[in-house]
Amino acid sequence: MTNNIDIAPVGLLTGKVVFITGASRGIGAAAARLFAREGAAVVIAARNTDALEGIVTEIRADDGVADAVTMNLADRASIRAALGRVEEVHGRLDGAFNNGAAIQQQPGPIDTTSEEDIDEQFEVNFRAHWTAMTAEAALMRRNGGGVIVNTSSIGSRRANPALPAYGAMKRALNSITETAAVTWAPDGIRVNGITPGGTATEMIDAWEAATPGIIERINTSTPLGRMAEPREVAEVAAWLLSDRASMVTGAIVPVDGGAGA
Repeated sequence: MTNNIDIAPVGLLTGKVVFITGASRGIGAAAARLFAREGAAVVIAARNTDALEGIVTEIRADDGVADAVTMNLADRASIRAALGRVEEVHGRLDGAFNNGAAIQQQPGPIDTTSEEDIDEQFEVNFRAHWTAMTAEAALMRRNGGGVIVNTSSIGSRRANPALPAYGAMKRALNSITETAAVTWAPDGIRVNGITPGGTATEMIDAWEAATPGIIERINTSTPLGRMAEPREVAEVAAWLLSDRASMVTGAIVPVDGGAGA
């Protein structure tokens, strides 16, 4: 079964400046294209400068507004500099989609999880989001508020025997997302998270290579019978970033085809 739904843009994000991390591929790249079609001026960030520039060229060719900034999620100064670039180009920030890099620990039980696994997952899948969120909120406050959406994972919602460090850091991300939503609500800043299930990205391909058969198992365990396309995940983030979701904050929204039900 394949997804053939093509939703026409309706201008959900018209007039908004939106920052997207992990935007060189997968969900982040899909979000860059979608948000621009929905009217946002996007600033996209990742380590792969060539890939970013290709996406910017594509968006501009379609009369969209896009800029790129090279950023390393493992480098706190790099994250803050990227937000400085957003302020320099646009003078404000209305929305941020903190979509982590496609980094995953080597699959295996908790007994084989190394200190390096823990450190790497903490650095990229938790601390980077915390650094980005605080810098984004500081910029948003200057113009009366904004919206932050963090990409977590279905693996954060339950025991994760195959990816214990990854699941633990994503669960911590859910907690800080909820805490930020409560803390920053008086500033007019909404903060939500999404928990994608199996999504057709390079990370899943790498997991399949390390653990043959994982894609089939994901499809079988998903009530809708398939993985999500990156654009389908980006659609949920677009709605959360839009004014249509004006009463939604502190939510961790599943985008998993029913796999977590």
